[in-house]
Amino acid sequence: MRWNLALLRSLGAGVLAVAVAGCAVSVGNTKTERAEAKSTAPVKAVYHFTNGLDEAQRGLGNVRNHLAADPTAKIVVVGNGDGILFMLDGAKDRNGNPFDATIQGLKAQGVEFRLCNNTLVQRKIDKARVIPDVSIVPSGVAEAATLQAREGFVYIRP
Repeated sequence: MRWNLALLRSLGAGVLAVAVAGCAVSVGNTKTERAEAKSTAPVKAVYHFTNGLDEAQRGLGNVRNHLAADPTAKIVVVGNGDGILFMLDGAKDRNGNPFDATIQGLKAQGVEFRLCNNTLVQRKIDKARVIPDVSIVPSGVAEAATLQAREGFVYIRP
């Protein structure tokens, strides 16, 4: 009777060891597959502008540098408060260069520009002043949060 009990315990331990090892391999492969899928997915970044034309000039330079280093990156620029000023018709950087040309060039590279409607309403700015390459969203802050929480974008403040 003792011999049979010892044999059963030994067999049970062996079966348990094989089952645990099989689960470990399965879980390891799943994590590896997920890591590989994430590493090949494009980086998604939301650049959040709130502080006017100097921030926009610096931040758009960051966006250009980002795309030069990673042309597959998915970038969305969101502006609210003074961060919308560069997206209005006639806005120029400190060197006198129009922002609309910079926005057009970045848009051609896949960058999206989104402007806060709340800011337009609060400041009584006519929507007709928003340059054509820019989308108007209900709230810039909510847009930045949604991109992070629901769409997996990383947050960048220039």
